[in-house]
Amino acid sequence: MRLETKLGLFNGLSKLLLVVLGALIIPPVVQRVAIAHTDQRLHDKKRELLRFIDRDGLTNFLRVEQNESYADYNILKQEYITITPLPAYPAGPEGAATERIFEEPRQVDQEVEDFRILSYVAPLRVPPAGPGGTADGSTPRRFRLEIGSSLATVELLTDTLRRLALWVLVLGAVLTVFTDAAFAHYLLGPLRELISRKLRGIRQPGEFSFERLDTDTTDFRRLDDSLSALMRDLQTSFEKEREFMSNVSHELLTPTSILQSRFENMLQDSTLPEPHAQQIVESQRTLYRLRNTVRTLLLIANIENEQYLRNESVSLTQVTHDVAEELDDRRQQRDIGLAIDLAPDYVVRRANTTLLHTLLRNLLSNAIKYNHEGGQIRIVGRPTPNGGYALRVEDEGPGIAAKNLPHLFDRFRRFHATGPSAPEGYGLGLPIAQTIATFHKATLRAESELGRGTAFVLEFEG
Repeated sequence: MRLETKLGLFNGLSKLLLVVLGALIIPPVVQRVAIAHTDQRLHDKKRELLRFIDRDGLTNFLRVEQNESYADYNILKQEYITITPLPAYPAGPEGAATERIFEEPRQVDQEVEDFRILSYVAPLRVPPAGPGGTADGSTPRRFRLEIGSSLATVELLTDTLRRLALWVLVLGAVLTVFTDAAFAHYLLGPLRELISRKLRGIRQPGEFSFERLDTDTTDFRRLDDSLSALMRDLQTSFEKEREFMSNVSHELLTPTSILQSRFENMLQDSTLPEPHAQQIVESQRTLYRLRNTVRTLLLIANIENEQYLRNESVSLTQVTHDVAEELDDRRQQRDIGLAIDLAPDYVVRRANTTLLHTLLRNLLSNAIKYNHEGGQIRIVGRPTPNGGYALRVEDEGPGIAAKNLPHLFDRFRRFHATGPSAPEGYGLGLPIAQTIATFHKATLRAESELGRGTAFVLEFEG
């Protein structure tokens, strides 16, 4: 998964978690805020009512026909105010004021409603009714002032605030997801460019672009510089290795040819004892293998140094049939069947016929060598979805262990093939095939399952 996708998923999940936590936390917080707001309104109304009493006197609120009590309700029964006289304080005419807020059902005009009530008990002054009045003409008397607000109003306010808070939270989370994704896309732009322009499709250090990235991010700048330095070192090492392999191969061809001539001359001596002649023949075989190895290394060096031209258009069907005809005797000696199915044919542009012939010859030779007696070989070619072409060479041999598959194309890597009668190692044939495939901008990979054979897939780009 791409880094940008992971960052986007993380941001989205974190915002989703934030919304879930908000949905759990916001309702109680909003309820407390609504109740606190309601309590503040009750205190404000109490202070306002006390100012009216101080200004206009309590007489305007008391009605004799209502037993000196006062009640007022709004038309929707959502709020009410009552002023009720209480018995005198036991310790004297005046006492400390008390206040409390509570929730309680109250009957208002034949209807019972749940109210949040502020109850204020304090001495208020009323007009004198006889002896005992105060100097200002009023008598202190204890009253209960109640101001109630319907809990339905509180719940309505709570629901409104809750919905508003949740919508703000959701919209904020969605907005931050898009802004985070846009910022991550912008921030990771140099990394995408580094991958697409410098790393994707690079088969060897010589194809790497050393042009610096246009970025002001220190980490990406350091990564780009480190990759460039690493590729320069690798390119130098590759060039030294190719030069060394080419020089050594050239130098070894001459002495092997001289030794081969000397052995041939020694075998023509009629006085040479038979045991000695047998030893010379065995030495010739060893020398022959050495000369083939040297020539193979020289071929690889020449291909990697691009000393071959790619100026031909080559038909895969034609080359495959030519290789099959060339190896027909070896295949029939082991009674191995061959089926070729390239439909349609594919023409490789800008190719080298000799090298492609060598590549397919190595693959088919391996399929014969590592197949079992009376087995079957299938060569199948089909177009790929990206407009390219894939050629498969399949055998029914013992297969290759999964741990050995990554090392098939390593030079000089030898291991025991699976099966009691299987040959040992895979020599330099597969490294040559891979080098030729890379030279033609193609890929070569192996697919194998123990006991069910091996398939080598040569895939050309579209």
